[in-house]
Parts: sequence; C-alpha cells; structure tokens
Amino acid sequence: MQEIVKNFTVVHVDAPGQEEGAAIYPVGYQYATMDQISEMLPAVLQYFNFRTIIGVGVGAGAYILSRFTLSNPEAVEGLVLINVDTNARGWMDWAAQKEELSANTELIQTHKERIAKAPNLINVELFWKSYLGRRDLSIERNNTFKCPVMLVVGDQAPYEEAAVECNSKLDPTTTSFLKMADAGGMPQLTQPSKLTEAFKYFIQGMGYMASSCMTRLSRSRTTSLSSSYSMEGSRSRSRTLSQGSQGGQLPPSPSHTMEVSC
Repeated sequence: MQEIVKNFTVVHVDAPGQEEGAAIYPVGYQYATMDQISEMLPAVLQYFNFRTIIGVGVGAGAYILSRFTLSNPEAVEGLVLINVDTNARGWMDWAAQKEELSANTELIQTHKERIAKAPNLINVELFWKSYLGRRDLSIERNNTFKCPVMLVVGDQAPYEEAAVECNSKLDPTTTSFLKMADAGGMPQLTQPSKLTEAFKYFIQGMGYMASSCMTRLSRSRTTSLSSSYSMEGSRSRSRTLSQGSQGGQLPPSPSHTMEVSC
C-alpha cells in the first residue's frame, strides 16, 4: 500500500466506543444506529477540511459508507465496498455467520481470543447489535451511487450472494465487481496483496496516479480489467490528495461491469 498511501491522506474512522482505550458504555446505553453513525461522517470531513473522499469499508463499515454516500453524493469520489450487504438483516446473515465460523476455524479463534480480551467488549456488542438492526438501503438503478464503485467479495464467501445482488442494482458503467478466489470471507486478510493491486487499478481508473506503473496483476489482466471510468481532466481533485500526488486521464474503454477471479 505504500505507493498508494504516499499519494493520499489516509484517515481511519472508528465507530463510537470502538477506539482503543474507549470508556465502557453503562448498562442500558442507547447506542447509535447505523444511520446515525453515517450522519457523523460529515463532521469528520469538516474537521479535516476534506471536500471529497474515496471511501473504503468492510462489512458494517461498507454499509455505513454506502448510507453516507447516498445522502452525500457530492462528497464521495469513489467507493470500495468489501463484503457489503445493503439489505436489512435476514436469514442470510444467520447462514453467513454459521458458514464463516465453520470454514475459518483458525482465523475465527484468533479473533475470538482478541475480542474476549478487549476491555470494551460491551461496546463491541452494542456496535454489533446496531449493525444487525440496520435498515434496507433500498438501492435500485434509479436510486444508486453517483460515483465509481468497486465491490469486493471472496469466491463462495458467506456474503457473496449479497454482493452479487448489490452489483445487480448498481450502474454497470461505473461498477467493478471483484470476486477473489481462495479469499474466504475476509479477502483483506487472506489476499491483501491482490486486493491492494485491484484497489490501485481502481483509483488509476478514476484518474489518479496515472504515471504509476501498472502492477503485475493489472498487466496480466488488462483485457478483463478494462476500466469503466472516463474522467474529465479538469475535474477538481480531492483534498485527501497530498501535494506530491498526480492525476490524469486514462484512455476511454468499453463500459461494463468488471468481474474477475484472481
């Protein structure tokens, strides 16, 4: 990620009470809903004086960023959504949790031990219950994101069906669908290098880091990974870019949904 990070200002946003050293909420505390958490993000942008962002979210974070983008389309230049489920909780969640627990025993055990030792376990539980109580985002072709989107999910992962359904509701001319083989339910942990290369290609398609060399994955999949994005050269750049960043315009290519197994 170093080549990407040096061109952007990276800000990690914790949900309320999930940060390190957070005070434990008292019994009966009314935790924020997913909608309310998404409504806190404009204050973060204002604090850092960011006009626009490229949002990257996993699971609950992907849902929160999706909600934020639908309400503030002018503030988001692009979205990378990993394991996103834009629907309200249903039986799929139960099945996904059961499958994930049985398929990734070692990884799950590691996280179990980490969570068990967390001093703010009550806060984690409140956040989890908030996510389980999420509302349907009601995304349709006529009510969808106005920016380029990259959907990422592991091949045969628990949330694959939810990601496929979300992909079907987005604009195919600005949507990339990356289905990663042998990635399980957490591609950012099991296939970090391949996911990083895909992310780099995604932001190059938006007109950033145009002078950067294509990665090995991008070169080997030039045909499959045709960018769907045509950006105006005069488009104003995000305040999240550093002074040393470079932008440009990539050659136009056919508009279609990108689906790649890598």
